[in-house]
Parts: sequence; C-alpha cells; structure tokens
Amino acid sequence: MSSIYTAEYRRLIKELVKARKDAELTQANIAKALNRPQSFVSKYERFERRLDMVEFVQIAKLLGADPAKILERL
Repeated sequence: MSSIYTAEYRRLIKELVKARKDAELTQANIAKALNRPQSFVSKYERFERRLDMVEFVQIAKLLGADPAKILERL
C-alpha cells in the first residue's frame, strides 16, 4: 500500500492544513511562496499528491510550524 493512504500520512497532511488555517493563509498564498500553482497545494491537501520530506519541511516552515513537532505529534 502506498504511504499516501496510511493513517499517519493523512494525519501529517491534516496538521499542515490546520497550520495553514491557523496562520490565516490560503492555498494560493502558499503556492505563491513556493512558486507553484495553487493546484499543487490543493492536491496534497486532498491526498491526491504525496509530499516528499523536503517539500514537507519547506511548507511547514512557510506556515511558521516546526516540522519536528508536527512529526512528534504523529
């Protein structure tokens, strides 16, 4: 089974979505900061695209979240 479907991966993405909303940022805001289309953010938030570790860390930092603490909560 692909890791995109595991409960742990889903919790990881939910943590990123929560951090984005807590920071009052839109998907478009994050996409612009990453120099990516808004659909990039939409796809990983809807579990249609898997993030690699480098992308995860970059996104967490953009959101003002500590990547290590997110991982600890899993």
